[in-house]
Amino acid sequence: MSLNNFIPAVWAGNLLANLNNAHVFAQAGMVNRDYEGEIRASGDRVKINQIGRVTIFDYTKNTDMPAPEVLTDNQRELIINQAKAFNFVIDDVDKAQTQPKVMGEATKEAAYALSDVADRYVAGLYVGAGSNLGSTVAPETLATPAEAYDLLVELGILLDENKAAGPRQVAVPPWFVGQLARDDRFIKTGSAGAESTLRNGFSGQAAGFDIVKSNNVPTAVDGTAGTSFKIQASTPQARSFAEQIVETEAYRPERRFGDALKGLHVYGGKVIRPEALVVAHVKRPA
Repeated sequence: MSLNNFIPAVWAGNLLANLNNAHVFAQAGMVNRDYEGEIRASGDRVKINQIGRVTIFDYTKNTDMPAPEVLTDNQRELIINQAKAFNFVIDDVDKAQTQPKVMGEATKEAAYALSDVADRYVAGLYVGAGSNLGSTVAPETLATPAEAYDLLVELGILLDENKAAGPRQVAVPPWFVGQLARDDRFIKTGSAGAESTLRNGFSGQAAGFDIVKSNNVPTAVDGTAGTSFKIQASTPQARSFAEQIVETEAYRPERRFGDALKGLHVYGGKVIRPEALVVAHVKRPA
């Protein structure tokens, strides 16, 4: 990379594109990413727009209807309260001995690392879920692979009872996908719809859910019950997430011969509709 050709907006855009290619929990479709407002720094606030409930009334033939209802704007604020940065240098000697695209590859690695941290943050929002199956002290146990599928059915019932509308997905650890793969009711990736297969981490479909695999599914440890995984079933409206690469700067470090790049990633997330997020606290089979 030549510092003379460095355009911050272009590099910020490339970083953000690489972030989106790596997100699992924070990707569009897993969360709502529609918001109003410009993100310039940590501490900024953006507006999440939601429409209030529509009132239903009885209709009587040959009778005037009530005046049109003015829908309420259920707008909420999302605070950008996370700020993560990177700063790396590529020595001129190393640069001369490697491929010309080394800076671009290093930038991709930075994006993947930022994405991993942001994904763990969004995954941690499960504490705002409206319903739970089991708990950290009394997790659900899976004696057979069929019980993994049955667990998804129970999560779907909870979403039904909560009247959570919209496409459904469940984020699970790799071992849970392994359990489902032993069940004939599991629809593997190649047989699923084209739109679903574009999702990062998509592994198949079961019990009405898109199955999304991630190593960032949170865990908790209880002294008696052991480790439980927080498997999360939701619709996209359950959580909102906003992010931006607000700073990128290429420079020559004063005490090094090399090109350096530093950047700042800010973001925030929030559970907006708890009824659309349900969590199963599950112990991994022995």
